Amino acid sequence: MKKINKFDWIKNSRNVLPKGDWFVEFFTPGELHAHRALKVIETSATAFQEAALIKTHTFGKVLVIDGETQSSQYDEAFYHESLVCPALLAHPSPKKALILGGGEGATARDILNDRGIERVVMADIDYNILRFAEKHLETWHKGSFADPRMRLLVQDARKCVENTSLKFDLIYSDLPSPIEGGPAYALYTLEFYRRMKRILAPGGIFSIQAGPGTPLQFELHPAIYNTLRRVFRFVGSYTAFIPAYDMPWTFLYCTDLPALAPARLKAAALDRAAAKRLKRPLKYSDGETITGAFSLPKYYRDRIKASRSVITAARPMFFSTSQQ
Repeated sequence: MKKINKFDWIKNSRNVLPKGDWFVEFFTPGELHAHRALKVIETSATAFQEAALIKTHTFGKVLVIDGETQSSQYDEAFYHESLVCPALLAHPSPKKALILGGGEGATARDILNDRGIERVVMADIDYNILRFAEKHLETWHKGSFADPRMRLLVQDARKCVENTSLKFDLIYSDLPSPIEGGPAYALYTLEFYRRMKRILAPGGIFSIQAGPGTPLQFELHPAIYNTLRRVFRFVGSYTAFIPAYDMPWTFLYCTDLPALAPARLKAAALDRAAAKRLKRPLKYSDGETITGAFSLPKYYRDRIKASRSVITAARPMFFSTSQQ
């Protein structure tokens, strides 16, 4: 039997990374992804979370929250358009939208790209994240913080949901992972989704980022899916590969209106909506991209079907992509 260290493509822990500073995420104790970090632009440590904005060799600026890559300058559109565009283009005439989280401002940017949108309310708990996003992430938000249709609330998104008297055509959950002790885990529960649905207008759509789509970390998504199936009539899983994450990422699209069910989405109709309503062309998404994203491989469909997990206030789920 050959010794494992015979091959030069087998590295030991002393020489696994070239010289320099590296931001390393362990997906499991045996899998990692690393970015060469050229500069730390700004950091923020609050009662809610720890954040850093770093400049990397390959992906440009990268926002890191609680040790997880949130988005990168190079490919943030892959994530944000995937979250926003299916619901935005499927809805025939959205006027009001609510964002839970969304600190970079890019989710708001893509919603405000629709000429028909009259108001976007964004509730994010961490002022420091919003402050340095507005200052350093202009290529993300494209001035969305200053758009007159935008109303920014620096508060717990749960309080916004509980206290608002508005009804929204679109609601987006762009929250960080539900880590123990973090600000977001209570917003992934059955009780919260039921309360949130009360402020969704008839025929409205709820979309959520729903965790990793890699087989190594595929526990959170089925649990969110099962939880939302108790709230909405139609729930569809879809994915997008995010290069900066080094993995597919998952999303969920939820509605009670049969005409807007995921299985009824048509590429041509989505393209017509984009051509008619969007002020600037999309970088990642079009009708074919969106409808194709809902075609999950059998393995994932089987995992979702086999899962029985439901997230409740009494039984929350804690999850992080960094699992060293």
